[in-house]
Formats: sequence, C-alpha cells, structure tokens
Amino acid sequence: MNAAMLAAVGLSMIYIGYRFYSKFIAEKIYRLDPDFVTPAHAQRDDIDYLPTNRIVLWGHHFTAVAGAAPIIGPGIAVIWGWLPAFLWVIVGTMFFAGVHDFGAVWASVRNKAKSVGALTGDVVSPRARLLFMFVVFFLLMMVNAVFGVAIANAFQDTPSAVIPAWSAIVVAVAIGVLIYRMHVPILWPTVIGTVILYAVIYLGEAIPISLPGSMLGLAPGAQWILILFLYAGIASLLPVWLLLQPRDYINGIQLLVGLGLLYGAVLIANPAIVAPAINADLPASAPPMLPLLFVTIACGAISGFHGLVGSGTTSKQLNKETDARFVGYLGSSGEGALALVAIIAATAGFASQAEWRLMYSEFGNGGLTAFVQGGAVIVSNGVGISREFAATLLTVMAVLFAGTTMDAGVRLQRYIIQEWGAIYKIPVLQNGYVATGVAVATCLLLAFGASAARGLPAGEGGMVIWPLFGTTNQLLAGLTLLVISVMLVKLGRPARYTMIPMVLITTAALAAALYQLLSLYRDGGIFYFLLWIDVIIVILAIFVLLEASSAFMRERRAAEAAAAAA
Repeated sequence: MNAAMLAAVGLSMIYIGYRFYSKFIAEKIYRLDPDFVTPAHAQRDDIDYLPTNRIVLWGHHFTAVAGAAPIIGPGIAVIWGWLPAFLWVIVGTMFFAGVHDFGAVWASVRNKAKSVGALTGDVVSPRARLLFMFVVFFLLMMVNAVFGVAIANAFQDTPSAVIPAWSAIVVAVAIGVLIYRMHVPILWPTVIGTVILYAVIYLGEAIPISLPGSMLGLAPGAQWILILFLYAGIASLLPVWLLLQPRDYINGIQLLVGLGLLYGAVLIANPAIVAPAINADLPASAPPMLPLLFVTIACGAISGFHGLVGSGTTSKQLNKETDARFVGYLGSSGEGALALVAIIAATAGFASQAEWRLMYSEFGNGGLTAFVQGGAVIVSNGVGISREFAATLLTVMAVLFAGTTMDAGVRLQRYIIQEWGAIYKIPVLQNGYVATGVAVATCLLLAFGASAARGLPAGEGGMVIWPLFGTTNQLLAGLTLLVISVMLVKLGRPARYTMIPMVLITTAALAAALYQLLSLYRDGGIFYFLLWIDVIIVILAIFVLLEASSAFMRERRAAEAAAAAA
C-alpha cells in the first residue's frame, strides 16, 4: 500500500461526510434556523459572548479541539497495524465525531450556551447534571495536566520550538486588536501573521531557549509547567477577542498550511507504508486491539472534550445557527485529517518494516516521536527542506495544537466551577479569579502530586494519568450523545443518528475501563490511586447513563402517546 493512495481515499471519504451526511443532519435532524437569535447576540458581553465570523470561529474550534491527542493516539494505535487505525479514524470522523461536535454546538446554542454538563440538568435531571459535571471536571483536569506536561517536554526536547510557540501569542494579540478594535479587514492580518509565524521558526533554530538546570529546586520541566499554567490562567480571563479567538484562528491557518505541506509531501514522495495492515507479531506489552483501539484513538475519531469546547466556548461565539455545521462538523473533519496524516507519518516515514518495529517494540512507543521523525522524513524527501527544519516545524505544530487546547481547557474548567457556584448558590465560586485559581491549582496538584507519589521528577505526574484520558474522553462523548438524543426525542425528531454511535462508543469505553481496572490492580502501588479514579469515573458515568436512558425512554413513550392521540 502506498501512502498517497491511502491519503486520497481517506480525505475523499471525510469530504463526502461533510458534503452530504452533515447536510442531511443539519436539515433533517438538527433543523438549523438561520433566523434563530444565538446567545452570542442575545447575551453579548464582548468577553465570552461575541458574534464571530464563521471562518475565525472554525479556526478556534478546530485548534482548540485538536490538541496533540490526534497525533499521539494514532501514532500509538498503529502498533496493531495501519488498517484498524485508518478505518476507525475515517468511520469515526464521518458518523461519530461530526454528529457529536455539531450536536453539542447546536444543543448548547438552543439552551443559552449552557455547557453540556449544565444542560444535562435541564434535559435529564439535576442529579444527572451533578454527576455529569464531576466527570467533566475530572476530564478537564486530566486534559490540562497532560497537555501542560506534553508542552513542557516538547520545549525541553526541542528548544528551537520555544520562540515560535510563544511568538504566536504576540501575533494573536496584534491580530485581535487589528480586527476588533481597528476594524481592519481580515485578509492582510491573516497573511502577514502567518508569514511571521513561519519566519520565526528560523529564529527559533538560531536562538534555542532552555531554562536553567535548577531554579528554586525545580527542574526545567517543572519550571515550564508553572510558566504554562500562569499563562493559561491569565489567558482564560482575557476577552475572547483579544487572545483566544485570534490565537486559535492564526494557529489554525498555520496548521492548515502545515497539513498542506505534509499531504503535499506525501503526494510528491509517495512513500510506501512499511507497517503491516494487521500486525500479527505484537510485542508482549501490547494489550488486545478490541476494545483498546477505540480509546487509544479518541481525538481524531470522536472525543468528549470536543463537546466541552463546542458547548463551552464555541456556542458563545456562533453568529448564526446555520454556522454550526461549518464550525462543528467541519472542525471535527479537520481533526480527522490530522489523525490520518499522523497514521501515514507513523507508518510510511520509516526505511523498512524492521526500523518501524524497532520504534514499536513496546506498547506506548511511537506517538509524537513517530509523527515528528516519520513526518520529517516524508517532508524532507517530498519538498526538499532539511530534515532538521522539518522536525522543528512539526514539533511547533504539535506544541501549538496542545497550547490552544490548554488555553481552552483552563477557560472551560473556570466555566464549570462558576456554573457550580451559580447552581449551588456559592458566590465565591462565581468569581472569575477564584474559579481560575481553583482550576489551575487542581491541575498543578495533579501534575506535581502524582509524580511525587511515584518518585518521578516534579511535574511529570500528568503523564501518569494518560491511560485514563482516552477512556474518560470516550465515556463523556457517549454521555453527550445521549443528552443530545433526549433533546431530539423531546422535539419529536429521529434520534437513531445519535443513539447508534452513542451505544457503540459507550460500550467500547466501558469495556476498556474494565480492562484498565484489572491492569491497574495488577500493577499496584501508585496505580491504586489511578484505579480509584477509574472506579469513580466509571460509577459516575454509569449513573448518568441510567438517568439519561430513563429520561430517553420516558420522552419516547410520551412522544408515542402524543402521536397516537393525534
């Protein structure tokens, strides 16, 4: 199998999904109304609620939901062979992720931009809302801690990526001021900003930045984590037009150019895929493909975090309800395209199958490393730039993806805490500064505390909980689809297009969670801490599933009775 054929087939299927299936969902199921007044207009405050050009908002949504997970997950999952990963990414993007992301934006917009957790209280029950929001909080804490650690590690491994990554913040603020305060048309700020972001990659190579070996007893990784969370805390409090929107937008443009470069190199170089379609010679450490494939590749096929972004920040900025298809479904399609090229880089960027097997000698290997190394080989061979520059470029791509996710994640965690304050009448938690402080503190506690308990260097604890991230993410996606299904039944609309993917992904996630429980129990030690987190999440998810399933059946019976009476 050659990589160009795989890319062509995969991208064609993703396009067909957007062109036809998303149109059907928009017109027949969600029934978008161009005249509906969205919360961005009805509740406008120019801080969180702001009507936004759909292209800019797509850039925010795409980069916020993508992160490094659609690179890491597929880069690990190809250990089972390229075919299972390819099929799950394509089918998941078309029939799972697109409907989920699109639906989360639509459901939130129709309910005053409430987060999917708060929305559960209206659609299902107050008890389900409480349990659901705990699952959400756990996931956000994991996301923020994991990506904080991932960025810190990337800065240490590739010091040449530091200046380009931080320059994106300066460029974003300038674009925000130009567009929203000086009312400059969007074209030239976009062109100039993108050129600057690529130009500073050369500056980064010339001036690599490394932190001191020790400061106040903290290693460089821990120092970076503190800096990153200080930044994320400040960024979460700034108006969306000043940093969040323009940063996500310009990063999205830069990352689209990067994806274009990768796919262009694949078409030109047309490397052979050296990995087997189905790997029959797995290392002893590899778990069974089923059900672990469906949680190893979470982002890139379907992800509960997308529902949090869609109902947390995106819905507050949607100009017209009809934009939800472009922003939600096409945003998940962009992530599917990223996951597809990650599969290609991790399977076709090696000289031989023997070299590939050396990379995948243990389960968990590959990931970002395979993407950067394999992708750099393909880009170098395809377009002729040096392998070192290509590696820096791909590292910057991954860091920017992770950084925008972290920006949105801390802001979403603040929203959840403030919603708790409003729901349970706790004024102090409704304060933005207090809520941000609580969000940052819990993430730092996880990133530093788990590492200390396991005897790791300070700040590496975020990666300890990585095995739980995929499972929790997919459980949350299933719960979100179930809440959307209850809404559809209440409105008298077909729910099978959300219920079928809900049943499939929830079943796979629960099976994976049970497998992980046994593995964590066998590992013992600090893994008992992870085991109890896993147990709590599974119990919370099951109770929400039972509550929501009961509400679904109740509403369906009511709809059938009303139809019979009519």
